[in-house]
Formats: sequence, C-alpha cells, structure tokens
Amino acid sequence: MKISTTNVQVRYAETDQMGVVYHANYLIWCEMGRTQLINDLGFRYQDMEESGILAPVTNVNLSYKHPAKYGETILVKTWIEQYTGVQTTYGYEITNQNGDVCAFGTTDHVCVKKDSFRPVPLRRVFPDWHEVYEANKKVTTS
Repeated sequence: MKISTTNVQVRYAETDQMGVVYHANYLIWCEMGRTQLINDLGFRYQDMEESGILAPVTNVNLSYKHPAKYGETILVKTWIEQYTGVQTTYGYEITNQNGDVCAFGTTDHVCVKKDSFRPVPLRRVFPDWHEVYEANKKVTTS
C-alpha cells in the first residue's frame, strides 16, 4: 500500500479569529494529498479530466482531534483505503509538526462522464489506473 505525504504550511487566511484552522480547509488539504498520491502512483488527474472523465467526491467523513494553528507545518498522509473498480475511498491522516493527529478520515469518489455525469468503472476507462489501484489499496484482514 502506497502512502503519500504532503507538507502544508498553515497560512493565516486558513485560520479563524482564534488562530485555529477553519474546518473546511482540511478538505483542501485532503485534495492536495489525493493529487499527490495520484502523481506518486504515476498518473495525473488532469489527464483523466482531459479525456472526459471526472471523479467527484460523493462522501466525506472527517474527524477533528487536535487544532492545527497558523504557522505550523502540517503533514497530510494519503492512501487508497478501499477500491472496488467503480468507487475509490481515499484515507487521510493530518498531523502537526509535533506528531499530534489533527484530523483523519476518508473521501469517496466515483468516476463519471463529464458530459452526462453517468458513472463509469475506472477499470474499464483507465485499465492502467485500475491495476495500480488494485495493487496499492489497503489490505484488510478479517
């Protein structure tokens, strides 16, 4: 299982009046991590879009544990939590420079045709991505 890492310097604009990162900014960091993972696996999301396929978010689940603050360096770890050939669930762990877990969670994505938003299996439209995702998804034991 491939785990990508992305460093983020918390900007003042990402914080609220208390100097704490506003909760919605974690979603932006998840997107940054997801993009880095896709790049690390040898692909570009832009190539997918240019071929007429999008991968919108269909579900978000984030738990906030420790406040990230202005000036901190945040580490976003991203991996493929689950992959079915149609739906991809990406996992995230966001920690601060002291190793405190600030947030963790998942986002679900389904590939759709750009013009109709009709779902299409990743395994059919991008068989090379499918192979790499199958090889790098999290392995769970019962």
